[in-house]
Formats: sequence, C-alpha cells, structure tokens
Amino acid sequence: MTGTDVDVLILGAGSAGYACALRAAQLGLSVTLVEKDRLGGTCLHRGCIPTKALLHSAEVADAAREASRFGVLAALEGIDMAGVQAYSDGVVGRLFTGLTGLVRSRGVTVVEGAGRVTGPREVTVDGVVHTGRALVLATGSAPSVLPGIEVDGARVLTSDDALRLDHVPASALVLGGGVIGCELASAWRSFGTEVTILEAADRLLPSEDPDSVAVLARAFRRRGITARTGEVFQSVKTTDEGVAVTLEGGEVLEAEVLLVAVGRRPVTAGLGLEDVGVATERGYVLTDERCRTSVEGIYAVGDIAPGLQLAHRGFAQGVFVAEDVAGLSPAPVDETLVPRVTYSSPEVASVGLGEADARARFGDDVVTLTYDLAGNGRSQILRTQGHVKLVRRADGPVVGIHLVGERVGELIGEAQLVVGWEAHPEDVAPLVHAHPTQSEALGEAHLALAGKALHAHG
Repeated sequence: MTGTDVDVLILGAGSAGYACALRAAQLGLSVTLVEKDRLGGTCLHRGCIPTKALLHSAEVADAAREASRFGVLAALEGIDMAGVQAYSDGVVGRLFTGLTGLVRSRGVTVVEGAGRVTGPREVTVDGVVHTGRALVLATGSAPSVLPGIEVDGARVLTSDDALRLDHVPASALVLGGGVIGCELASAWRSFGTEVTILEAADRLLPSEDPDSVAVLARAFRRRGITARTGEVFQSVKTTDEGVAVTLEGGEVLEAEVLLVAVGRRPVTAGLGLEDVGVATERGYVLTDERCRTSVEGIYAVGDIAPGLQLAHRGFAQGVFVAEDVAGLSPAPVDETLVPRVTYSSPEVASVGLGEADARARFGDDVVTLTYDLAGNGRSQILRTQGHVKLVRRADGPVVGIHLVGERVGELIGEAQLVVGWEAHPEDVAPLVHAHPTQSEALGEAHLALAGKALHAHG
C-alpha cells in the first residue's frame, strides 16, 4: 500500500526529528514524520524535561530544609512523590500540547506507528510505504544495561524507571557517575535518600574538566553523597530488602534500589538499515560532518550518530539537514561548540576544549585562569561555591570555558558565544555585565585574563 511521497521523510520525532520537520516545512518542503510513541521523544517524555523538573523539586526541598539560614521559618515535612510526578507531568503535558499544535500548524504529516526502512529513502509503517526525496534517521537512544544485570523496574532501575518511581527510596546505589547518574543521585539525596555512586573511571563526569569535577565531588561529600571511583561491578542480585552489588574485589554493597546509569545506546536494531546498505558500528549510524550516511539521500541525526548524546546537538543537526536538503548549503554543526550541562547540585557546565585537550592540541601555547565564585555577589547570595575556568591560547582566543556552581548552566550561552566567536579576553573585558548577577563572574574572569583583575588577585 502506498502512503505519502514527500521531500523529507523523517523516522523519529524526538528533538532531532521534529526540529528537522519544523525547519523543512518552514522552508516550503513537504514533510512526513514517523513516530511510534509520542512527539518529543525521550527528551520531552523520559529525559531532559522530567529529569530537570525532578531536580527543581529537589531544589525546593533543599530550600525548605535550609530555610532558617535565610531567616525564613519553614520546615520540610516530607516528599509527596505523587505531587512531584503531577508537577513534572504538567510541565511535560504543556510542552507536548504546544509541540503537537506547532507541528500540525506547519502542515507536517505525522504517521503514528513503528517504521522500518524497506528501501532507499523508503519507510514502511503497518504495511504502508512512505517515500521521500531525502530520508532522515532520528530514532534516538535508550538506556544501556551491562551484561549480567536484569532490570526489573522495581529494585533494579534504568533512568526511565527512576523518573516514574512512586516513592523515595531509603537508599540507592548508582552504577555510573556520568551526567545521568550524578543528576539522579543529586535529586534523590535532596529527597533524603542515602546515595552511593559507583564509577569505574578515576573521577565523576570523566569528560568534564578535572577542576570542575573536584568541586562537584567536594560538594557531594558535604551533602552526604558517597562517590566511589575506580570501582568495577562484578554482579548484581535482588534480595528481600533490595539489591546486593558485588564489586570486582569481592566487597558487597546493599541498598533498596540500584540505578543503572552507564550511558545510552542508539535505537537502530531491527530498523532494516543493513538491508539497504547503511553502515553502522556498535549500533551507531556512521555519518560524515554533513550528517550523510553511506547511502546517498539518507541522513542520520541525534543520538544514533556518534558524538555527544544531547538534545540540543540533535536539534541543531535536524535544522542543518533540513536546510541542506533545501539547498541552502549551511555550515555543519561544530561539535566542539556544543555546550554541556550537568544539572546536579552544584551544576557543571562547559563549552569548547578542556585544559588537557587544549595542551594536547596546542602544546605549551595554552594559558588558564580560574575565578572563584567567592568573589561574586550573586553567588554569595545563593550560598554557592564554585568557579569559572578559562582556557585560552597564549595571546590568542579563549578556546574553552568551564563552570561549576549553582545555576551556572544559565551562563553557558554567553560562554558559547565567547568560544564560538573566537573572542580574546580583551574583547570580552569591556562588556558591561549586570550587577549583581553570576554573569559578572564571566566578565571578571576575562578581565583577570586580560590583566585587568578587579575582584580577583592577578
């Protein structure tokens, strides 16, 4: 049976897929968007948005618990997880309604059902064949699970399960100290859970700047979160009380629940990609810098393409592909300029190169400066510790900015502009930052690196 025949056929309606659809329609192209679940994908329904809603509830819990520090008489009576879920669902629901209306208003044809690639630029859904001048693969990712671990959704959880938990666990082991592990560990601790993170690498957030991670690790210790690095698990079994995790050295740790947060895998199995010649590696679709696969006319965007698995990266790639198909010849997404934020307490944010990567690329032609948030008025008001770290080429542009502290994720936009436009500290130093804001810390750091330090030694 024949279905739609359009300019752009998209398989997957997460951040990458729907962004591609909206931009393509905006450019006058006909679009069919195939989705087996709901518009918005993982980010909206099981990832970014509900996780950050959970973390905001956690922030409110901390604010109530510590209210007396600010002269406010209040008390934290407990956590109503049904209420937390209702709040999160309300946020998701409003965004979903808005997205659904936006897609409909742009004239995008949405096909509900599981699609399979059955030919070059061809997707079949429930026996109906849809074709496009270009096919965009955007099927996203799902939680990874290590061999030997059986997820049951009650004792052994993925992040999907953790977000729907109907109670606050008394204790939790978190297997994996990356972004997902740190964020959910942070939220649970704010709710009162005893949390232990197990990370195989030598530090939490292995891809972030070690100086930022050191601040995070100290903050976690103060909050009562135990982070054990260099730990490799051997086995997991459920018990009457919860779970028991045996480490490589034989030590056994027990808790009510185990969160498996060891990354995410691309959702590409069973899509028929190999049958049409699309090259893959470990499940990832191999692409060039223009998101083109090994088959002409087929693109891959978002989490299924090797690289950072971030919603905003997929969104940008989706927009790029739409413009490329429309013949606008856009510049490819610069992967080095994709900002990264971990929304734990405190937050860790970065863009560009870390110090080690910069030295590997430029040798001794690298200068760094760290500005402590202790000198920032707004940070003192928020009672947060942390810093801004700048990485620049000597007498050259800033090539990396690394932030740690409460709410510093909101500063990453300016940081991205500085790095993306290859600004020198002397270019940023004259800019006037509103007082009192945390953005002043960025300004002060650049002033110091330009040799004009006011609120810092240097």
